[in-house]
Amino acid sequence: MYDLNQTANSRLANISTRGYVDTGNNVMIGGLIVSGGVGGGTARVLVRAIGPSLGATGLQGLLQDPNLELHDSSGTTLASNDNWKTRSDGGSQQPEIEATGIPPTNDLESALVQNLEPGNYTVIVRGTGNTTGLAVVEAYTLQ
Repeated sequence: MYDLNQTANSRLANISTRGYVDTGNNVMIGGLIVSGGVGGGTARVLVRAIGPSLGATGLQGLLQDPNLELHDSSGTTLASNDNWKTRSDGGSQQPEIEATGIPPTNDLESALVQNLEPGNYTVIVRGTGNTTGLAVVEAYTLQ
């Protein structure tokens, strides 16, 4: 999805896709581009990898423990998360994620909040322990 008129007073709030997460090179990959837009500067985003909670929709074969990684355009890992309530360093991020109003509903799902400079970003979703299944990767603009 592209914003062809960045001078308009509107913004994309969310984009997501559902797909099959396999192992090796067959993981789920999502991309997003942060532009300076009308106000310029950074964008605060929430990125989520959802699997188990999709069972409420009747889907089968779900990825039971998604893990996500956020990479910049050079491939550097900016952040990663497995189990949304805890940061990769072991600290809690639960209050920050809950403050967005859209925390994952299953503790095994992944999420992170980041301030991103204008540029291209990639989100990679893997199954913890090389597990496979259907998942959703989502990006939300928070500001």
